[in-house]
Order: sequence, then C-alpha cells, then structure tokens
Amino acid sequence: MYLLSQEKQDQYLKELFDFLKIPSISADPKYKKSVKEAAEWLANSISLAGCENIEIIPTKGHPIVYGEKTINPNLPTVLVYGHYDVQPPDPINLWDSPPFNPIVKKTNIHPNGAIFARGSCDDKGQMFMHVKALELMISNNDLPCNVKFMIEGEEEVGSDNLEIFIRENSDRLKADVILISDTGILDNNQPSITTGLRGLSYMEVKITGPNRDLHSGLYGGTVANPINILCDMISNLKDDKNRINIPGFYDEVIELTEIERQQMSKVPFSEESFKKSLDINHTSGEVGFSTPERKSIRPTLDVNGIWGGYTGEGAKTVIPSDAYAKISMRLVPNQNWKKISILFEKHFKKIAPPSVKVEITSHHGGQAYVTPTENIAYKAAHIAYEKSFGKAPFAVRDGGSIPIVPLFEKVLGCKTILMGFGLDSDAIHSPNEHFGLFNFFKGIETIPYFYNSFVKLYKK
Repeated sequence: MYLLSQEKQDQYLKELFDFLKIPSISADPKYKKSVKEAAEWLANSISLAGCENIEIIPTKGHPIVYGEKTINPNLPTVLVYGHYDVQPPDPINLWDSPPFNPIVKKTNIHPNGAIFARGSCDDKGQMFMHVKALELMISNNDLPCNVKFMIEGEEEVGSDNLEIFIRENSDRLKADVILISDTGILDNNQPSITTGLRGLSYMEVKITGPNRDLHSGLYGGTVANPINILCDMISNLKDDKNRINIPGFYDEVIELTEIERQQMSKVPFSEESFKKSLDINHTSGEVGFSTPERKSIRPTLDVNGIWGGYTGEGAKTVIPSDAYAKISMRLVPNQNWKKISILFEKHFKKIAPPSVKVEITSHHGGQAYVTPTENIAYKAAHIAYEKSFGKAPFAVRDGGSIPIVPLFEKVLGCKTILMGFGLDSDAIHSPNEHFGLFNFFKGIETIPYFYNSFVKLYKK
C-alpha cells in the first residue's frame, strides 16, 4: 500500500534517531526530566502526523501522551497503545556504541542494517511506526476509521498510573480494538501474530544478618553470612526438574491438551539456531516441555539481579550485613499475580533460617493475556501480514509481559491485537538492543493494511 521512497525513509529514520537520543529511563528518578522531554517530543510528533486534541497528561509518576483523529463518529475506532519509556542501559560497558547515540549497523540477521540504541525495538521504534503510518494515511486522505493514541511513560515500571487513568477515562478511551506493537515476529521471512502474553510478579528480597559488615577472619564461622544464606534460599526455590517449589504456585495453571501442544509444535523453531544465537551448548528448563513451550506456556522464576558485600576492585574480606536479590516470575493464564506474590513472600520467609531477617518488596506485576483468533481484529491482522509479507502468519504465544493489557479488556471492554515486528535476537532489555531497518519500514507498510481490513470486516 505504501512503498516508502528513500527520501521518506531517511526522514523517518532521522526523526526516530532524535527520539531515541532522549534517555527516557522511567525506573531511575535522575532521568525524570528526560522522560518528560520524551513525552513532549512525542506529543509534537503525533500532532505533526495529523492528530488533534493532543494532551500531555500528568500522573503521580510520568506523563501519558494522548491524541486522537476523528473522521466520522459512526466509523470504528482504533486505540493505539505504546510506551515511550525505556529500560536502563546497564551494564554500559557491554554496549558496542553509546546506548543513546543511535547508529545503523549491518548484522548477519539484518544485512540491510539495524538501529542500535536503547528503546529502538522496545518500544520507541515499534510505537513510532504507528505515528508514521497514521501520517501517511492522513496525507493520502485514506484513513478509513478513527484513531486514538495513548502512550505511557511507565510500562517498564508496572503501569500503575496508567491503570488509574484508564479507569477514570473509560468513556474518553472508548474504542473497538486496541492495537499494540510491542512484540515480535518469527523472522523476517515468516510473520507471526502474538496471541498470548505471560503475566508477571516482580519481587525484591533483602536478607539481613549482623548489624554491620564484619571482618571475615575475626567473625567467619560464628555468624550467618547473608549472601550464603540468600544463595541457599534461592537454590531451594526449584527442584531437580526445574519446577518451582512454592506451595500452591501451580494450583491455577491450566495445562494445555495434547492437541493444543501439537498445534504449537507446528510453528517453525530450530533448537540448534536458538542455541547458536545465544552461544550456549544446552537449553534448560522445566522437564517434560520443549523450549518453545518453556518460553511461552509455562510459568518461570528467575533471579534478575543479586548483590551484597564488597564488589569493588581488589579484595576486602568482609561478611556483609545485607544481601539482596530481584526475582521475577512469569505467569500463565489463570495465575493471579497478586496471589503468587503473596505465596512467594510466605514461602521465602518460611525457608529462611532464624539467623537472618527477611524483608520482601513486591514491585509490580500483571496478569497473563490470551487473545482469541476468531475475532475480526485477529483476522484483519492476519490479512495485513499476508499482504505485506506475501506469506500467512502463524499464531504464537509470547513469553513476555505487557502488564496493562488484561486491564484494557476488563475496563474498556474491547480486545487487544498484538502486531509486533521485532525479532528475538534484537536484544531488548540487554546491551546492544537493536531494531532492523527492514522491520521498521515493514511495520509502517503493514499497519495501514490492518486499518483497512479491520474496517471492511467491521462493516460486514
């Protein structure tokens, strides 16, 4: 529908680079000013694309950017959701180029080049595709329906304030479908549509032993070492089959039938390519399940960070007073993240020896989500990918989480369609995050197909 000229591609890429240069790290208070700058930049971009009633809406945290384009109240409305905040870039020393100085480099997977920068794929690059697609449709006078944008600045820290905004503005946000690009495709030759997301429970634990750091020679062997204790406790969270040991953890897990698992196995996946891409010799996970199943339909528990004691240069012989860890659990449909958080806290405190004190903080979480494949939004996305790629997409379940998605349906009463264009190899949340030029421009090309197909199916 829209084959972009080189001039247009260069223009869109320059604009995206300007966006990516803003370090909108929502988790770090030091970047609050930069997050606001990113919101202002985005509001201006949406306005230039043709949206009206643009607002930067303050919250107790970071602002929400809202804009809309109404061409006819009798036509369906698409609500585009995304986020302009990004993950911290740490560890900085593992980046091959500065994380907020975007550059294009060629790779084996992206021979035409990829944009290397924090947020290039998650989610600035993917969300910006929608801004440019709307601009093209408006400029060509072929926008077939009404559009609303709701872009938040707190997705990477749990979307707490967006939830409040949605509940207080349900009439304003009324739509017929919610469209999100914050997921991926199988590869650049085989599109896919994400039909499920895992939920999330994110915890932080603190283990305290003595009232101060102690000389390990004078006190070693006489007091509990919080780091040793923490490591023991974490190792006891899983059994030898990689099942999670927390009592009640699996009570609400819905097991897929053999037929459903056979359907999943039809989606192309190479175990060898997967291992090669990560430079590992073996995969690991819950016994009895394949790698694609482990990364999508099974719950997990992972340590995301662990620290304590002396970690500077050279040696310092201390028994630390405290040890810390951040632990995330990815959840599957029917598991309630708040219940899981309570079960975790109860169990973790129970397995702690009396020689230490335990403090647990529940940071944020969200429910799992599955979107049906028989509704018109899914069918429209299927048509759009097939027209754009020349190949029918597979339906796949994703292992990631977008905590706010289940709330959309609960409060706004409409389904969400996940039309991502990233790849598993794009290193989101990691050093050297990138997003292929092919993927960025292919997204801009595909999105208008969705709009037109959705409106046609809606009218039937």
